Amino acid sequence: MCQCCLDAHPLPLLLDEHLRSQQKMRMAEAQRTKRRVAPDERSTQQGRPSLENTGAAPESQPGMKTEAQASEPSLSKTPSTELSESSPGSQIWDKVRRATWSPTSWVSEAQGLEARAAKARAWEAQAFEAQSRASQSKQNSVLRMIAAPLAKRKHLPEKLQVPEKEKSKVLFTRPVWSNKVEYILAQVGYSVRPGDLWHFTFLWLHNGGCSFLLIYIFMMFLIGIPLLFLEMAAGQRLRRGSIDVWKLISPWIGGVGYTSFLVCFIGGLYLNVVNAWTLSYLSQSFQFHLPWEKCPLVKNSTDFDPECAQTTPSMYFWYRLTLKASDRIEDGGPPVLSLSLSLLVAWCLVAAFMINGLKSTGKVMYLLVPVPYLIVLCLLIRSLLLDGAVFGLRHLASAKISAMYNMNVWCRAGTQVLFALGLGFGPVVAISSHMHPSNNCLHDAFLVALVNLVTMLLFTPFFFSLLGFRATVITQHCSEKSAEILMNLVATRKLPPEAQPPLNLFDRPTSIFTSWLKSLPHPIKSMVLSHVPECSLEQQFLKVKEGPSFAFLAVTETMSFIPGSVFWSILFFLMLLILELSTTIGNMQGIITPLQDTFSCFRKYTKLLTVVVFVLMFLCGLFFIRPSGIYFFKLLTEYWIVLPIIIIVIFENMAVAWAYGARRFLADFAILWDRPISPIIRWLWCCLSPILLLVLLVTTLIHLFLKSFTYVAWDSSTSKEVLRQYPSWGLLAMIALVIIGILPIPTYFVYCLTHGIPFNVTSWHKSRISSRCLPLSVQLSPIKEVQSEEILQDDN
Repeated sequence: MCQCCLDAHPLPLLLDEHLRSQQKMRMAEAQRTKRRVAPDERSTQQGRPSLENTGAAPESQPGMKTEAQASEPSLSKTPSTELSESSPGSQIWDKVRRATWSPTSWVSEAQGLEARAAKARAWEAQAFEAQSRASQSKQNSVLRMIAAPLAKRKHLPEKLQVPEKEKSKVLFTRPVWSNKVEYILAQVGYSVRPGDLWHFTFLWLHNGGCSFLLIYIFMMFLIGIPLLFLEMAAGQRLRRGSIDVWKLISPWIGGVGYTSFLVCFIGGLYLNVVNAWTLSYLSQSFQFHLPWEKCPLVKNSTDFDPECAQTTPSMYFWYRLTLKASDRIEDGGPPVLSLSLSLLVAWCLVAAFMINGLKSTGKVMYLLVPVPYLIVLCLLIRSLLLDGAVFGLRHLASAKISAMYNMNVWCRAGTQVLFALGLGFGPVVAISSHMHPSNNCLHDAFLVALVNLVTMLLFTPFFFSLLGFRATVITQHCSEKSAEILMNLVATRKLPPEAQPPLNLFDRPTSIFTSWLKSLPHPIKSMVLSHVPECSLEQQFLKVKEGPSFAFLAVTETMSFIPGSVFWSILFFLMLLILELSTTIGNMQGIITPLQDTFSCFRKYTKLLTVVVFVLMFLCGLFFIRPSGIYFFKLLTEYWIVLPIIIIVIFENMAVAWAYGARRFLADFAILWDRPISPIIRWLWCCLSPILLLVLLVTTLIHLFLKSFTYVAWDSSTSKEVLRQYPSWGLLAMIALVIIGILPIPTYFVYCLTHGIPFNVTSWHKSRISSRCLPLSVQLSPIKEVQSEEILQDDN
């Protein structure tokens, strides 16, 4: 074609230029898209751990492709790609140059060019749309690559496919407390033990009064709260029971978990025995005349039982009717049937409260924890209105400054702190392991310790008022009886007239008899005291004994003196039963949780495990309700339990403060809580608490070595309490039990040495939740939104 024809008809040139410009625009757009996607991919790879660690991306897995990969082959076959490969503009230009032009052919050629231009524009639109889809699919693929680790972590149970050969690996969702109130109630219910309440009262009475309270508060802040926070934090952070948690913190000290479990198991045996005694007294309290108010009559006679006539009705009912106690610990005999039934009912109650796990336990705590406080308020108000309550409160408010300088008083206060907060047994760790990791357990430790202290301060005035009333009543009866005896002796001229009591003595027997006796000359006073007791109110007040005798002898006898004794006895024993049940529930949590954590197969059968454990402990508990069981009970509570608890707490402190590192341990929680933790806690863990605990251990060993190995027994021939020496085999049995209890600590230490396990591990198993094994993004960010934790247990 000539140049003039081309100038006259520029359509082919315009079409060619249009197609070339569109092709350049598509190439530029593709380059911009590539540059925009590439940084995202690089940032994705840099912002995550390596794919080798988190699992390969979907497109790298065999047989799996993303949409971006699937769209690439189709994209290569789209009209735009074909257009660029076949170069439609050049083909049209060649046809135009080869054509022979004529007016008719020119018109037809023009129409054809217009049709082809329209088709090219359609191809261009389709190519642009396909390219947009490809770019969007790549961006979606990148987003999926970023979200893949989070999706795997948050929805592991839905995504995970467990191979047949790994059926032993159990997918376990750890239960958590429904809310923080249930958790705090569980901790308070476990720590408030009736035995510790009356033991605290006994220590207050015989160790300086208010001075002992100040020492106790000091020890609570120096070792009580720091160690309570330590156990709460360990269980809450690692989400494990007492057996596993210390192995994770420091393998060399891992044996302390087994020791804690053994102590918790043995302690649980005699804890529910107290419930059996309480149930027996509670059932007897519904009689109109309490059976411990008066001695029973001999069958077919109007005379009192001669054995009861020689003692008090409350002592006779406790030793002979309830315990059916033997005279010596060597005497055997089968379990007492009435107490066996009470023990069975007690274990059934605990099992019913715990059979559904935390779901039922948490709801029960709403009833078991607040009710005793309501009851004790009623009992406290009533006790303050009794005669002699002022005398008891006067002893409560007294203080001896010399007690502040007595090392034994400080050690008794420190031991009481450990037992009052339930440290070393393991339930604190187990209960905390079901709490969210981001929970502020430091505040919880202060709260639980404060509630525990307030509870003791609430019960102590009640007990002192009762003891003052009891001393007043007994001293009054003693004064009246002594006055009658002296009058008869003077009337029969066995005593001189100077020994005649005042005639107005019966108006105020206690005060008048005491003042008259003090005013007598020494010879006459000696003659009088050779026939009658002194009837001293002070001596009678201090005569109370510690242990179960405090509640089941002193308090029950006092209740029988109060008008409406049936009602008040029911309230008192109901309160004791509820307190002891909540403590037993917490103790059993410290047994079941470690078993489920150590043996993952037990998690599938929680109800069956609960029933089996309770049946086993019921059968073992029958040993303590034999006629001589009360003496073995005293052997464990007075001699055995103290030493293992102090040793356990020492090693727990070492594991966190020195093995794991107190600074590092607290730093984990500071990150979770978004606030720093006071360095005072670290200083207490690393410096002061270990020193105090070592002093406490040495003092306890010296005290046990110097203490006479005796027990208070019932003598049926005289109907009196007598002090007897434990047999030599009893001493050997206690020593053997102490050794068995602490033996796992050195055994596990030797195991770690022989197997080359380091003291401070550098990497933990990936399934164990700790600051070492969590991803960095999880370690360094608060996880307050965590509602439950899902762990793949594959190490059991």
